[in-house]
Amino acid sequence: MKKYDVVIIGAGPSGIIVGVTGKKQNPEKKFLMITERPKGLVPCGIPYLFHDLDDVSKNAMGPKSFVDAGGELWIDRVNELNPDEKILKTENGEIVKFDKLVFATGSIPTVPSFIEGYDLENVLYIKKDYDYIAQAMEVTRKSQNIIVIGGGFIGVEVAEQLAKFTDKTVSLVEMEDHCLSRAFSAQLTEKSDELIANCGVNLYCGKKVNKIIGEARKVVGVELSDGTKLVADAVIASIGYKPNTDLAREGGLGINAHNAINCDNYLRTNKKDIYAVGDCSSTSGFITGRTDNIMLASTATAEARILGYNLFSISLIRNFPNTISVFSTEINHVAFASAGAIEQVAEEAQIEYVVGSFTDVDRHPGSIADTSKLHVKLVVSPGDGKIIGGEMFGGKTVGELINVLALAIQKQVTVYEMIGFQIGTHPLLTPAPTKYVLIKAAEMAIAAIRKGRN
Repeated sequence: MKKYDVVIIGAGPSGIIVGVTGKKQNPEKKFLMITERPKGLVPCGIPYLFHDLDDVSKNAMGPKSFVDAGGELWIDRVNELNPDEKILKTENGEIVKFDKLVFATGSIPTVPSFIEGYDLENVLYIKKDYDYIAQAMEVTRKSQNIIVIGGGFIGVEVAEQLAKFTDKTVSLVEMEDHCLSRAFSAQLTEKSDELIANCGVNLYCGKKVNKIIGEARKVVGVELSDGTKLVADAVIASIGYKPNTDLAREGGLGINAHNAINCDNYLRTNKKDIYAVGDCSSTSGFITGRTDNIMLASTATAEARILGYNLFSISLIRNFPNTISVFSTEINHVAFASAGAIEQVAEEAQIEYVVGSFTDVDRHPGSIADTSKLHVKLVVSPGDGKIIGGEMFGGKTVGELINVLALAIQKQVTVYEMIGFQIGTHPLLTPAPTKYVLIKAAEMAIAAIRKGRN
């Protein structure tokens, strides 16, 4: 039997960050990471392998930084856990005694077993698996008619990438009225749908897939809920992910309704000295307080850094007990982003809100080259003026401006404080100081609050 101070199961973003941070804080401790595959992928970069990167090695990710920090790595699978005895067993026959155990087992694609034909040849999934994605890329390269099921971020990004091949017909099927409807308001989803279609993607919103049609066990088409039949050489099912928690469940750890491991604000589970971080762990909304199922590498790594500091004692107080949910993407050269409680989230949670919006150019003056329209919408609590959410679209500025907004939400900044926000501006880099879009949107929200009081 081998003994370690800390064992981490999983080598995704959260596992690597916990390992590196924890080992640096506790260099005298023995750390072991167990992962099933020697190479992984940067999760958010996977869609871009299908065209722009075109080589799976360009998106590779692995635990080298953990090993460099002094951690030990095993390529193996944990298949048995005794949390009370603090012992685990692996597929290769190893028995390990641990002091602390971290579940960083991530998430796996949801398989639509409710759709007839889901198991046919050339029905593909966006797995966070180096070898699997390499094989999936080979299938899509040889296919002329490709159908993507699911209009979330991954589905939209994969469809856009595949549509860049002029010899392929790419269709996207989404059961909701618009793609990306979980992350953005109707105003932004209508805009994003238009851009997706302009990429050359055939968009079928408000429709379900009745069945995947096969001949000789291979995909030949898809039948939609309205009877439409689409020809297909390959189908990519992108209908979401679920936490990878079978081992945790078998080991007696608490699992919530979203199939995630229950844990407290310091990622502690119901079993002493066992933690869960990243996609496999439970989350709740920063504004709504409701249990949610947010799976973002940015959230996972933020949690992982906190856990890495706190494995042996609470040395770093966690100042974000819940998840803000910061989303961003780019569709046909237009960036979209949201953070916190956007309008439909606030409505579902019965939270009162007002909206402040403003649109202008992201450089100044507008005649400068490489200028884009920048639209910002803030969702604000009318009682105290706190910013509880927001969304935006425009040029690449959006990618960082949404992070400014996320910090404002986390720190409970009010729109009254936002209008006094001290900014740096430059014609080639930012909107004009006289009409900085984030500040002007705050002014519009204040006007909406005052209108409601009159």
